[in-house]
Amino acid sequence: MLDTSARLLALLSLLQSRPSWPGSELAERLGVSSRTIRNDIARLRELGYPVDATRGATGSYRLGAGTKLPPLLLDDEEAVAIAIGLRAATGISGIHESSARALAKLEQVLPHRLRRQVAAIHQSTSQGPHNTGSNVEDPEVDAAVLAQIASAVRDREWFRFDYTVGSDRREGELPSGTAATSGPKLVEPYRLVSWTRRWYLVGRDPQAGTWATFRVDWITPRMPTRRVFTPTPLPGLDYTGFVLRDVASTGWKVHARITVFASAEEVLSRINATVGVVESVGDEQCVLVTGADSLETIAVYIGMLGLDFEVTGPPGLIDHLAVLGERYLRSIDRVSEGREGDGADSARRP
Repeated sequence: MLDTSARLLALLSLLQSRPSWPGSELAERLGVSSRTIRNDIARLRELGYPVDATRGATGSYRLGAGTKLPPLLLDDEEAVAIAIGLRAATGISGIHESSARALAKLEQVLPHRLRRQVAAIHQSTSQGPHNTGSNVEDPEVDAAVLAQIASAVRDREWFRFDYTVGSDRREGELPSGTAATSGPKLVEPYRLVSWTRRWYLVGRDPQAGTWATFRVDWITPRMPTRRVFTPTPLPGLDYTGFVLRDVASTGWKVHARITVFASAEEVLSRINATVGVVESVGDEQCVLVTGADSLETIAVYIGMLGLDFEVTGPPGLIDHLAVLGERYLRSIDRVSEGREGDGADSARRP
């Protein structure tokens, strides 16, 4: 049988591992009587750990929410997983500093064998760039803003904020990065969605009843409203799909309507549905409505279709494709000239 101190730690670990435990099951797991479990629960409470209990035939114990974070009791795999995850954290402002502090505390209490294992993984691996699909730097989101939005979603409270559409655009790019326009907003917040290294809020206008997607890095929260609303869920409940479709059609800095000389079915079979919206024009023609964060990225998208197409705008994209076309032609002209020279040399040889 475990001594009292070891048993208390084991009991605390069990209480942290799932929402609730029947007293009889705790007693069986620790090899003690139900009376001993009751005494140990009382000791944990004296030490400052809030343990809630329900009486009756289905009575159980659960670790309540306290004013202080209790010590986490992790098994070997959990400790290593958290250490690796903390090293890889990215995309939220201040997350690197917070992760470094948490990692230092964790590594300080890790057993020597686990500390060596975590250090070996860190020292023997390198991390490639997260953003390989765009030449535009990823935005960072304020952790405090995420927490405030998440609280409003959880508590079903109206969320009031100022929305400022990003102005870091370059020549040839459209100014809007989302479907929403700048200005003060009041929405019913329903879901936070993380996609392509960006965070989005899906909200519903309580007056107009319309749905919209907002880039979180362009949100400045105002005072909490503390006004609870009755939810009106998005039809189909597919909040992630709503964001993907909304961003694909309106949410990028550069937008374009590309005429593709192929059927809509053929184009859809060659792209991810989030790349854009395909509008059928005829059996052998359709329009791809797409977008990206830069002219270079959207040029890659349409080049990868492997189909004939026509671009009528925006002007910056037309100019960029013209430059690319001339560059590609020059690359094969050099090869052709080299082949012609080789042929002439061969003809002069006896």
